[in-house]
Amino acid sequence: MPTVRDLTYDLLRRHGITTIFGNPGSNELPFLQDFPSDFRYILALHEGVALGIADGYAQATGRTALVNLHSAAGTGNAMGGFANAWNSHSPLLVTAGQQTRAMIGIEPLLTNLDATTLPKPLVKWSYEPARAEDVPLAISRALHLSGLPARGPVYLSIPYDDWSKPADPESLRLLERTVVAAGALDSGATAQLAARLERSTNPVIVLGPDVDAARANGHAARLAERLKAPVWVAPSAPRCPFPTTHPSFRSLLPAGMAALSRLLEGHDLMLVAGAPVFRYHQYDPGPLLPPGADLIHITCDPDEAARAPMGDAVVGDVGLILAALADAVGEAPRAAPQPRAAPSRAAPGMAPLTAERVLDLMNDLAPRDAIYVNESTSTIEAMWERMRWEKPGSYYFGAAGGLGFAMPAAVGVQLAEPDRQVIAVIGDGSANYAVTALWTAAQHGVPVVFVIMRNGTYGALRWFAGELNAQGVPGLDVPGIDFVSIAAGYGLDAVRADTDKAFADAFSGAIKAGRPALIEVATAWKTG
Repeated sequence: MPTVRDLTYDLLRRHGITTIFGNPGSNELPFLQDFPSDFRYILALHEGVALGIADGYAQATGRTALVNLHSAAGTGNAMGGFANAWNSHSPLLVTAGQQTRAMIGIEPLLTNLDATTLPKPLVKWSYEPARAEDVPLAISRALHLSGLPARGPVYLSIPYDDWSKPADPESLRLLERTVVAAGALDSGATAQLAARLERSTNPVIVLGPDVDAARANGHAARLAERLKAPVWVAPSAPRCPFPTTHPSFRSLLPAGMAALSRLLEGHDLMLVAGAPVFRYHQYDPGPLLPPGADLIHITCDPDEAARAPMGDAVVGDVGLILAALADAVGEAPRAAPQPRAAPSRAAPGMAPLTAERVLDLMNDLAPRDAIYVNESTSTIEAMWERMRWEKPGSYYFGAAGGLGFAMPAAVGVQLAEPDRQVIAVIGDGSANYAVTALWTAAQHGVPVVFVIMRNGTYGALRWFAGELNAQGVPGLDVPGIDFVSIAAGYGLDAVRADTDKAFADAFSGAIKAGRPALIEVATAWKTG
């Protein structure tokens, strides 16, 4: 009879999971001993980085990724990553080692106290099996639950002596199970929804990250073309759900109630797909909808549907519903939206370059299907205005509003997408939160190009301080950091580029080299 450990590895194989991301501690060693040769272990130097790499990998593959953390301390280190994974619907199975059952009652060092409560509310399910024989069932349940709509992270705390125990013979049935979600609308419901769209005189489409996660970007484009409707991206979206070069594309919506409603005024129907309604940020009180507008919400997340303060919601598979609607609606009897005016190219210059100039250069020189992972928070608007994102899975951003996502996520996305170039655009403030991801990239030969936009300040915070009229705030500047030396110390090719030509040469050379590389470029902070 196999052990609990042997059966767990068989379950992971059955689900196509042969990569484990982690930073091991003593409680995790019994699970990792005699590591199977058909598995690979991606080591990170910090648990938050391990979870971030796994998050990027899970988002890019669309499949559950396994993260192995160290007890309570490791889980605590990863909590910022849990917030991102929860908000981006990333399917993760996170395991944490627990002390041996013989000593849990006396709470020795590395006991995970009240383990199931620790990661809440940022997980779909949190569990510690009552006995060793229950571990395989818990693993199976976690694998299925993480991938069912709405996807998200799950957490298991497992005493380390459980792995060597014999598995229950009945647990072998777990190897044959499949669990499938069916979320399409029936033909009648699809026809009713299509008719409502057709009756609209001036509809607008708002798309969010779950469209990209479902790889439904093409269906969204077909629907926009049939309705002849403009397309906006939902506020604070962490993925790009629509080709930015499409004539119907507008931009990213603002994250304030009043500003959003003003921008969409005149539309009588808003179709929101794959996003919350809405993820606001700054307090900007005003009407939830423009005057005379109705809203239809298509989401994979029952909680998002239930908590929305306006509109009618449909919960189901976002991709299947968009595909059915694109097939069902008739062509609207109105003129198609005119393409938006392209932004003016930033002028060439010397140090410090404008962020817009650096973005233009990357857009010119990167492969057409490049993937951008962004944590240059003061340049978000410029990226949405300027960058050419045409294929699904072309853009990733932290979904929870904190920092430390993009550097590790870029490594995970590149591991998942070896045939596309990943470019991480990172602010100099953000870079310090997860800089050890550079070591993992170097050690595993993951050829991400990291571009550090160095303006010496937390630019997004400076903008928000202006919004809040908060004067004299300390701690907003981050001078004196040498990212070239840091990256070189971790084993990357690293250069500083302070002119157009220097940046273009370094960027093109890094892409051709096929190795992880870092480019630090001085950029100007715009005060107005």
